Amino acid sequence: MATPAPQVAPPEQRPVATLRGVGPALAEKLEKLGVTQVQDLLFVLPMRYEDRTQVVEIGAVRHGMRAVVEGEVQLTEVAYRRRRQLLCRIADGTGSLTLRFFYFSGAQQAGLARGTRIRCFGEVRRGPLGLEIVHPEYRRVGNEAAPLEDVLTPIYPTTEGVPQPRLRALIDLALNDASRLRDWIPREVLEKFELPSLLDALTMMHRPPRDAHLGELLSGRHPAQRRLSFEELLAHQLSLRLLRQAIKSDPAPALTDTAGLETRFIESLPFAMTGAQRRALAEVDHDLGASMPMVRLVQGDVGCGKTVVAGAAAARAVGSGLQAALMAPTELLAEQHFRNLDGWFRKLGIPVALVTGSLPARTRRSALEALRSGEIKLVVGTHALFQESMDFERLGLVIVDEQHRFGVHQRLSLRDKGARAGQLPHQLIMTATPIPRTLAMTAYADLDVSIIDELPPGRTPVKTVVLPATRRDEIVERIHKSVLEGRQAYWVCPLIEESEELRYQAAEETAQQLQEALPEVRVGLVHGRMPPKEKERGMGAFQEGKIGLLVATTVIEVGVDVPNATLMVIENAERMGLAQLHQLRGRVGRGAHDSACVLLYDGKLSEMARARLAAIRETNDGFVIARRDLELRGPGEMLGTRQTGLAEMRVADLMRDADLLPAVQAAAEEMLRHEPDAVAALTRRWVGAGERYGRIG
Repeated sequence: MATPAPQVAPPEQRPVATLRGVGPALAEKLEKLGVTQVQDLLFVLPMRYEDRTQVVEIGAVRHGMRAVVEGEVQLTEVAYRRRRQLLCRIADGTGSLTLRFFYFSGAQQAGLARGTRIRCFGEVRRGPLGLEIVHPEYRRVGNEAAPLEDVLTPIYPTTEGVPQPRLRALIDLALNDASRLRDWIPREVLEKFELPSLLDALTMMHRPPRDAHLGELLSGRHPAQRRLSFEELLAHQLSLRLLRQAIKSDPAPALTDTAGLETRFIESLPFAMTGAQRRALAEVDHDLGASMPMVRLVQGDVGCGKTVVAGAAAARAVGSGLQAALMAPTELLAEQHFRNLDGWFRKLGIPVALVTGSLPARTRRSALEALRSGEIKLVVGTHALFQESMDFERLGLVIVDEQHRFGVHQRLSLRDKGARAGQLPHQLIMTATPIPRTLAMTAYADLDVSIIDELPPGRTPVKTVVLPATRRDEIVERIHKSVLEGRQAYWVCPLIEESEELRYQAAEETAQQLQEALPEVRVGLVHGRMPPKEKERGMGAFQEGKIGLLVATTVIEVGVDVPNATLMVIENAERMGLAQLHQLRGRVGRGAHDSACVLLYDGKLSEMARARLAAIRETNDGFVIARRDLELRGPGEMLGTRQTGLAEMRVADLMRDADLLPAVQAAAEEMLRHEPDAVAALTRRWVGAGERYGRIG
């Protein structure tokens, strides 16, 4: 009886090392391209294509052409012109050209003996001996007509040690086995959205026929690429939905606020909350009253009052007999939040603790003991909050500000500190980086989102002007006039000390220059490398009005609230992103006086810099700016590459493929209900088993 042939696992279950010729060293290099399984090779898509389907006569080639030529070797010799090189002259009767190799072996030289017929491909350029191709791809051919490529040749992104021909050969091996790759998207979904099958899409992308529409392929608008983008977006959407389900399946304490502390908190505020704040708080309160963990993002423009909503939520937690913790990404921002919350809760008789890495050991130890015993119900801090020495009596609410600045493990660590008797704390996440709806549909599919789209009364629109650094003296004079009228100003520099490489104006040098130019104005300095106490003294003096002009690095980007500051000058504004410029501008316009932001640029502007500065000048609306930022920089950079996983998308582009998102959401709903096996397989294929998203999970 014949022995049955061994079953070969399908591509999604086979490590890439099972392919012929892939040893440990090559497998390690392929991993840098995101390739660990055979199926991963199929999703390394070409950056462009070359037409190698026809031979061009040597007499017809021109400088700059990439072409296939065929000819007979006339002469091969080793030359020593500055460096050792192999020169090979070929001719086809219509003309001749030189092949130049800087890296070669004796066997290669012998294989290019006079009279050998070769076919080669490369970029033609002018050389000292006439037209030449440097390091062409080539092979020997006989005198009979050798078959040409019948499809366009893909050019892939490569990594060191994996040349194009090697990668192309490996992808061909994987593609030959692609018919065994499972198409996890149900046929009815593909038909509904007129998408090709997975095999057809992959074949088109890797082996497009000579008459394929190259413009569509390269722009990502070809149906084959749309099919793969759809699948990738769907996989990311499903992974976040699963994350959300997992979070919601855990129990949490229902925050009933029997003490009525939230109502007392709101009544004690020295201002009335806006309609948008009240709406967001109602959504938060609804979640906090449930016995499953809230995971809600509150997003809104700079100065819209997110901290008030967080404070009211914290009051509800404390009024329910539990503790609340607010985590901020920097000590400066943590200190600002502490001052605000301490001012509000002091009236209610509730002490607030501050825990940062720079606290004196005795003060820190005292705060930790008070948190452990439950004496302190509300704490504000930096990453110090999730260190091992921290312990809570019973943490009911975790508030994370500027969440995209933290890694997922930091936030999970703080959440896990609140786990008691199988219950997890609620989570409220805040960001002053408004996210366009298109992006939020994908980036925050695991979160409930509340939007505060209204600024408190009294906030005046900030006038923004863009000026060359050559007009610096005019700005200095304007600051002089403004400070003499009783106002204050910021001057922001990107670096702390002089850099030979970037030649930015350094903050320390700028502060000195401005003090010399403005002897009647007290100039302060704040930057990230200062000792915290010194930095706090500088900020405190500015907030109290003792300093007229504060020179700072971007440490003042968030959290600083000085209503009397009416002028913001930003040097080297062309080097900063839109979101950062908008955040910095948000430090002024917080009082009743007219405010302005001056963006100084140095030298000639690039197209990208020009577009950024035009966008920031034209609008104060953070959501409009966020949309432009997304268009200019892409989602990964906008949200933070490491945290979102979005920058790791291999095929999809959220701007280009935005029109697919409603269909992706509908398909995700359908598959979660009816196709659980397909859901798991799709997320493994595109997202992997590891945490690719910096969400709470």
